Amino acid sequence: MLKTKDILDEKDKRLRQISKEVEFPLTKKDKDLIDTMIKYLHDSQIDELSEKYDLRPGMGMSAIQLGVAKRYFVVVLETTEEGQEEKTFETYILINPKMISNSVEKIYVTDGEGCLSVNRPVEGIVPRYARVTFEAYDEEGRKIQIRAREELAVCFQHELDHLNGILFVDHIDPKNPFKNKDSMRAI
Repeated sequence: MLKTKDILDEKDKRLRQISKEVEFPLTKKDKDLIDTMIKYLHDSQIDELSEKYDLRPGMGMSAIQLGVAKRYFVVVLETTEEGQEEKTFETYILINPKMISNSVEKIYVTDGEGCLSVNRPVEGIVPRYARVTFEAYDEEGRKIQIRAREELAVCFQHELDHLNGILFVDHIDPKNPFKNKDSMRAI
């Protein structure tokens, strides 16, 4: 079982490399890693499991965060409706993803972005597009297109950055961490 300690820390130089395109069919190793990433993200968002297994909650993870320099990431988004008993999730697997369009409108996460590889509090805003369209491949090698907005759009952009060796902290101006805040919408 994947543990929080298995996820590369921001000091690890491997996080700064640009991941390589994936060839199809996927290897068993890649399929297993995708399943492992999904399980971690799912379990980390369920309080009892997160506490029991000491998992840091997260909704997205890129292969490079586990030391695999391949262009894929997984997002597990909670979709639970208010009043619903059990948590429900939607899972996204994007292989060789590309952002093919984006809105002009920029947003930022009010409480700041987090990252499973950044184990410290970080002040500041990360400008992101409010709406994006991604083109990628699914596990079978079929081309898919996903339109994302708000929280999901932020997560997709965050994970795509990982594949390009970029961490969210790189987007924060160290001299003025809340720079241009008034020109963006908080979510």
